[in-house]
Amino acid sequence: MSTPVITKPTADPAAKSGPTLAQRLTSFMPVIALVSLLAALSIADPDFFTQRSLTAAARTSSPLIVLAAGATLVVLCGGIDLSIAALASLSTVLFALWLPDIGGLTTFAVVAVAAAIGAVQGVAHVLLRIPSFIVTLGGMSIFSAVALVVSDAGPVRIVDREATSWLTMYVAGYVPVSFAVAIAVVAGIALVLKLTPLQTWITATGYSESAARLAGTPVDLVKIGAFCVSGGCAGLAAIMLVSRNFSGSPTMADNLLLPAVAAIVVGGTAITGGHGSVWRSLAGALVVSLLRVGLPIVGVPSAYEQILYGAIIVAAVALTLDRSKVLIIK
Repeated sequence: MSTPVITKPTADPAAKSGPTLAQRLTSFMPVIALVSLLAALSIADPDFFTQRSLTAAARTSSPLIVLAAGATLVVLCGGIDLSIAALASLSTVLFALWLPDIGGLTTFAVVAVAAAIGAVQGVAHVLLRIPSFIVTLGGMSIFSAVALVVSDAGPVRIVDREATSWLTMYVAGYVPVSFAVAIAVVAGIALVLKLTPLQTWITATGYSESAARLAGTPVDLVKIGAFCVSGGCAGLAAIMLVSRNFSGSPTMADNLLLPAVAAIVVGGTAITGGHGSVWRSLAGALVVSLLRVGLPIVGVPSAYEQILYGAIIVAAVALTLDRSKVLIIK
C-alpha cells in the first residue's frame, strides 16, 4: 500500500503582493473625490474658493463630521445606528430646556445623557439579540416622539447664548472652533483606537463576530461601547446645531441621517463591518458637505439632494460591500 503524500499548500500570490491596485485606489477615493469636488466647485463659481466660503463650509460640516465619526464605530462592528439624527434633535431640545437651570454644565449633561441612551440601545441589541437596524429604528421613532412631547411640538428658544458662544469663535481668525472640535473628536477616537486593543477588537467583531468570541474578544462590551460613543457624538453634534440656530427643535437634525450614512460609506467604510476608519468618514463627511453647498451653485434644486444621497449610498455600498457576508443579518 502506497503512503499518501501530503503536499504543503502554496501561498496565494495575491497575498504576497499585498493590496491590489484597485484596493489602493479605493482607499484613496475619498481624498480624490474631495479634491475633484473642490476643483469642480471652483470652476463653477470662482468665488467659492475663498476664505469666507471655505470657512462657512467648514462650520456647516462640523455636526455632520461628529455624527459620522461616532456612527462609524457601530458600522465597523457590523451594525448600524439609524437613531443618531433623532437623538441629536432630542438633545437640542434637552439643551434648551435644561440651560436655564444648570447653566454651563448643560453641555456635559446633554452629551452624557445622549451617550447613556446610546449605551442602552447597545445593551438592547446585545442582550435581546435584536438586529441593530431594528433597535435603532425603534429608537429613532421613540426619540422623535419624546422630542415632540417635551418641546410641545415647537422650537425652544435659547435665551442665554453665552453657553454656546465658544463654538462660534474662530481659531487663528478663520478656522471655526466647531470645526476644530470636530477634527479633535475624530483624532481622539482614532488615537484611542490605535493605542488600545479596541481597534483590533472592533475589526475582529466586524469581520466575524463568532470568530472574535472564540478568540476572547469582549464582543458585547465592544458593541455597547460603540453605541455609547455614537450617542455621545450625537449629543455633541446637537450642541453645535444649537450654537448656529439659537434654539432647540424636535426636528433640527432629522435631515442629517442620510448625509451621515452617505459620509460613512463614501469614506470607504464597509457597511458589512470590519473595514474602514473614522478618518475615512471625515473625508466622506467633507465630500457630502461640499455637495450640499455645491448643488445650489451649479443650479441643482435642493429637492434633488435626497435623490443624490440615495444614489451615492447605493454606489458606495456596491464598491465596499463584503459579499461573503451579505447573507448575515446584523
